[in-house]
Amino acid sequence: MVDVRKIVVVVEEVEAAKTALQWALQNLIRYEDIITLLHVYPSARSKSKTKARHLRLNGFQLALSFKDICNNFPNTKVEIIVTEEDQDQVGAKIAAMVREIGASSLVVGLHDHSFLYKLAMAHEDIANNLNCRVLAIKQPHPLPLRKKTNVVRALDSSTNMDFSQIEISGLLVPDIPPPKIPYRICPSPTAIIWRSRKSRRK
Repeated sequence: MVDVRKIVVVVEEVEAAKTALQWALQNLIRYEDIITLLHVYPSARSKSKTKARHLRLNGFQLALSFKDICNNFPNTKVEIIVTEEDQDQVGAKIAAMVREIGASSLVVGLHDHSFLYKLAMAHEDIANNLNCRVLAIKQPHPLPLRKKTNVVRALDSSTNMDFSQIEISGLLVPDIPPPKIPYRICPSPTAIIWRSRKSRRK
């Protein structure tokens, strides 16, 4: 019997979130796994029902755009959860939903304003707090060097944060100068052989 895993992917309106989903589909998701696309949008500051309905509709449309990415991969089972929470409590809401779902892994697109940073400062052990493995996918800015291939993956542990950080970037190939050949200007004096040139006869 295949062990069915539940993989939660956080849906955000940033490119890193879509990159994280694509990485998970190509490297993490296996047959029979269930992908939960989780989007937590901030509550409207005003009490307008129209504003709240608009935010919820935008959240569903964003989640559906992520589902379209999943449709390119056969045999993927996708669930969508869209909910709201106060701006300052979005991270806590995501953590509560992940625990409620019983996820084995949480996949997040890491960016400058990611909720993971606040969560890491509030809890010493994020993985235990979420009760699952946390994979933060980071796509750094490309450096001005020639690209050899499109994608290279490197798995590394974040220095200060308690989650696995995976960086995706182009494989950068710098211009390497040819190696210098060592040249001895003056070898050992005892090894120098003097040759006198005979003068040519006129």
